[in-house]
Order: sequence, then C-alpha cells, then structure tokens
Amino acid sequence: MADSLRRLVNNECCRMLQEKLETWYKDYYMNSCDQNLNCCCEIIELNSRIQGQLFTIFSLTAQEGGHYAGVETIKSRLLPWLGTCFSNSSIGKPIDNNLSLFQESLEKDRQLRELSATREREIQQLDSELNSTRVQLSMVQQDLAETEMDLEDTKAKSATALLAAEDEIIHLKNQLKSLQAQEESRQRSLDMIADYERQLRTLKDEIAVLSAEKSVLQSRLSRSRSPSPDSQCSRASSPVQKEMTLSPLANRLNSVSRKANLLARFTDAYTKGRMEAQTLLKRYIDKMETVQRIIYIATVESFHVAKMAFRHFKIRVRKTLTPGHIGTESIEDVVTDYIICHLDLYDVQSSVNDVIRAMNVNPKISFPPEVEFAIISCFIKEICCIAFAMQTLDPPLDIAFGADGEIFNDCKYRRSCDSDFTAPLVFYHVWPALMENENIIMKGEAVTKRGAFVRCHCGVAIHRICLRHRFMALFVPRRIMFH
Repeated sequence: MADSLRRLVNNECCRMLQEKLETWYKDYYMNSCDQNLNCCCEIIELNSRIQGQLFTIFSLTAQEGGHYAGVETIKSRLLPWLGTCFSNSSIGKPIDNNLSLFQESLEKDRQLRELSATREREIQQLDSELNSTRVQLSMVQQDLAETEMDLEDTKAKSATALLAAEDEIIHLKNQLKSLQAQEESRQRSLDMIADYERQLRTLKDEIAVLSAEKSVLQSRLSRSRSPSPDSQCSRASSPVQKEMTLSPLANRLNSVSRKANLLARFTDAYTKGRMEAQTLLKRYIDKMETVQRIIYIATVESFHVAKMAFRHFKIRVRKTLTPGHIGTESIEDVVTDYIICHLDLYDVQSSVNDVIRAMNVNPKISFPPEVEFAIISCFIKEICCIAFAMQTLDPPLDIAFGADGEIFNDCKYRRSCDSDFTAPLVFYHVWPALMENENIIMKGEAVTKRGAFVRCHCGVAIHRICLRHRFMALFVPRRIMFH
C-alpha cells in the first residue's frame, strides 16, 4: 500500500489535472464547443485514472486493517458518497432505502457506543468510590485502634489519679466546713448590719415626716385665715386628711391591704358619694341624664388630673431624694415609699380646681351654664385622692375608656335600671369601670337605649355648634345656684 501511495505521489497526474483545469478556464471563452467538450473529457479521463489508483490504495488499506477494520468509515462516508454519485431515476428508491438503513444502523451503533462509554464511566466511578471507601475504612480502623490504646492509657492514669483525688476530696471537705462556719458568722454580721440599716432608714423616714409636717404646719400658720364652707366640707369628708393624724409607719401598708382599702373607697364613692352629688345637682337640674353625665365626666377628669399630679409629684420627690440616696434599695422603691408615707402632701385642692376648669369647657355638660360645678367639689376631691393613691400600687389602677355610641360590653359595664336591655349600643355612661393593666376588676354602669348611635351623632353636631362659645365661657363667671 505504501508503494502504491508513493507512486501516486510521484506521478504527475494530479499536477497535470490542475494545469489542465487552469488552461481550460483561461481558454474557455475562446474555444469552440467541441474543444471545451474535448478538454472536459480529458480531465474526466485523468481524474478516473487518479480515482482508480485511490480505490486501489483504499482496498489495500482496508485489507491491512483486518476483517472488520474500516467498516464504520466505509458506512459513514464511502457508501453515502457512492449512492449520491451513481444514483439515477431507475434505481433511486432502492438506493434511498439502503441509505436510510445505513443511517439507522449508524445511529444505533452510535447509541451503543455511547451507552458502553457511559457504562464504562460509571464502572470507573464506582471503582474509584470503592477504593476511597476502602481507604476511609482503613483509616477508621486505624483510628479505632489508636482510640483503644488511648482508652487503656486513660484507664491506667485514672486509676492512679483516683487515689490522689480521694485524699484531695477529704482535704477539700475540711476546708468547706471551715468556710461554711466563716460564712455563717459573716451572715450573722450582715443580718445585724441590715437590721441597723432598716432602723436607720426608719429613723430617717420619721425625721423626714416630722420635718414635712413641721413645714406644713408652719405654712398653715403663716397662711391662716377663715376657711370657706366648701373647704370645711372637703376637709371633714376626705380620708387623706384623717390619715394625717396617724403615725407615718401606719401608712406603710402592704400593697394588698392598700389595694383592698382603695377598692372599698372607690365602691363607697360609687354608692354614697355619687348619690350625694346627684342629690346636690338635682336641686338645679331636672334632667337625670345631664346629672349622671356631669358625675361621670367629673370622675373621668379627676382620674386624669390626679394621674398628671402624681407624675409631677413623683418627679419632684425623685429629684429631692436622689442626691442623698444610699443603701441597697432602688431609688424608685424609695420614692414610692416616700409618696405612700406622705400622701398628705398632695395638693388636692389644685387638682379640684383643674377638674372644674376642664368641666367648664366640656361641650357635653358646660353649655348652657346651668349650675356651678363647685357644689360637688367634695365628691371631686374624694375621687382625686382615690385616683392619686391608686397610682402608688404595683401595678397602678386606672379607669377604662368609654365613648358614647360604643358597643355595650358585659365584661366592662352593667346596664342601669332604666336601660333598654335589648339595645346593643351605649347611650351614655354613669360610672367608669376600674382596670388593672388590661383586666377589669370592677364593673362600671352604662345606659343603653335604642337609637343611641343616632342621638350620639346629633349630640356631636350640637357640641360643634356650641364650641364657638368655648373660649367666651372661660371669661364669663358662672351663676351661683346654691345658698
């Protein structure tokens, strides 16, 4: 085969073929038809001789490869080319069928080769994983052997250390007993110091109370003048004024007892103080709804003003006590204890005046000015004292928010006797509910009637009309309707 290929290379047929093609191309338009055909025939004859030599080399090369060598190349390249070159109209369909069969066989052979290659890659991957697993297993076995050796060494060392630890434990027990004895003696001394500190704080509280009482008495003596009937009434009925005659230590009740006492006072204000205030207002106002609205708004405003006064009072006490604060008790606890012991320092009359001013500009009850709200100052003062004292509890007590036209809540209110028990909305409130955080601890009272929502909205419209007289009312003195 190599000789045939060498002869083909040394032969000048290929060069002659190229030269004839170039010459024919140059003289194509100058030659006649017969000359061009003769040139084409010469080129075909020369090309056929070259092809004959190439087919000879092709057959020799295929024979040298073996029985099945070169089959794929013959199928994929030679046979389709032969079918394309030698096809004609008479044998076109069989050749097409043969070509499709060849192509199908080639596709199947390609798929088989791909599958075999994929299978070989998977087998190689599994072999590599198996080898790595064997390596890991050998490493684990080696680690296990080393761990067993370490365990044996640890057991041997622990046996020797255990004997030494027993002696050390006995020594430590003896030291612990001595330290416990020292701790007991120190604890006794700390208890004695704590008792001394408590006695010292008690003495300081008593000194502060006495100094405060002294300053109050001095201020009263300097401002002594004849009391008005209203002030006499309020002084006689206020429980805070009664507490001033008691010992300061008697006022330091625990939170539970103070809470029970305040709840009882709040209940008395509802059952007794409210009825007394209604009796006073009925002398000048015939409409029961207006009377109850006035008492409810007075209660709400009293709580609001008392809470604000408590905040300001607490800030002043904190500023006063912080510079000289000593001991382990927090400053907040000291401030709270001081306020509990000195509730008589609360300027309740100023809060009463603030409540009356707020009621004078309230559009629900202040227009027209039917009555002077100072006639219920005793009731307002009691509510302010209760609300101020409730702020000293932990957690403090407060009243629930109420609005006319809201949905009636059985958990917060009970219906008054003149209510429509089928009405779903609140017409107006008679008494507020008492709350601790978010929990209702004492129900209030409300009036429910059909059409309350419409009437409340009409009332809002009337209030808007009356608001233009709001600032004028601040400068017009009210008529005194009582003797």
